[in-house]
Amino acid sequence: MKAVVVEKGESRPTVRDVPDPTPEPGEALLRTLRVGIDGTDHEVIRGNHGGYPPGDDYQILGHEAVAVVEDANGTELEEGELVVPTVRRPPGETNDYFERDEPDMAPEGLYVERGIVGAHGYMSEFFTSPSEFLVPVPDEFAEHGFLVEPISNTEKALEHAFAARSAFEWDPTSALVLGNGPLGLLTLAALQTPSLPFERTYCLGRRDRPDPTIDVVERLGSTYVDSRETPVDEIPGAHEAVDFVYEATGYAKHAFETVDALAPNGVGALLGIPNDWEFEVDGGRLHRELVLENKALFGSVNSNVRQFEAAKKRFTEFPDWFADALVTGVYSLSEVDAAFETGDDVIKTAVEFDTP
Repeated sequence: MKAVVVEKGESRPTVRDVPDPTPEPGEALLRTLRVGIDGTDHEVIRGNHGGYPPGDDYQILGHEAVAVVEDANGTELEEGELVVPTVRRPPGETNDYFERDEPDMAPEGLYVERGIVGAHGYMSEFFTSPSEFLVPVPDEFAEHGFLVEPISNTEKALEHAFAARSAFEWDPTSALVLGNGPLGLLTLAALQTPSLPFERTYCLGRRDRPDPTIDVVERLGSTYVDSRETPVDEIPGAHEAVDFVYEATGYAKHAFETVDALAPNGVGALLGIPNDWEFEVDGGRLHRELVLENKALFGSVNSNVRQFEAAKKRFTEFPDWFADALVTGVYSLSEVDAAFETGDDVIKTAVEFDTP
């Protein structure tokens, strides 16, 4: 079968023939429809993140997928059913984190991640997966169901943010998203859904108008903040101190500037993964601010089945126009190079393998 891979020593994805997968007992065979591309895929290609499956000189890319059950293979799934796969798997033997259905909380070494580290991804004509890691989705998710995976990461961050404030009455009304990339825009759309309490939202970026991401921000009813004019720590003076900050940039200084952007009792979720970078901060002032204003920061990565289920529901609350505005290109296998191109006119792309 055909798969999109990155080979050791290479810095561009290529299409390669790989062996057809055969499902083991408890696994289903999936026919891939679409696989989304995000910043992590680019990091894997550059060799800055992840790692190859043991014994292989290539990595099948892709961790955001929507697929059809081709062969249920005795599982509880039904052939023809539409599913979205989760990302983490046990590294051989299972462990307590997977037994508790909390693989997203497992430390490094106690998991592999499909398409990222230690396991092949979903950017192939077919793949297999244990049924417990497959989340059924409605048929209308065939086009954009691959967005469930990144939305699930936001669902986890929101879950942990509200849990961090659950010891007292927390009534957040304002939120700031750092980053106007695909994850930032998905999060902004989530914060604007009726089931969340946020009345005012802001999104920070570094782009000049006209720009498609700014168009999405403002169409969602949010305020765009240009970080070149208003840095994160100056947002309270220019706009307001916010109750919730969602950091999706991987810009290390933002983790510390978030403390200044938060209102008293506020909480910040850090999801970006920065490179090593040494710089000076006033640690004493930041520590004092956290303590005296009851502020909190936490890190979050990956998600579990429960959060995928929440993402399914959240996705149905998004405006009808949003997914088409976010996904600026869907490409065939013959157009893989174009699928991985970046630029100011690109927000998010996907590779299409088949249709339902």
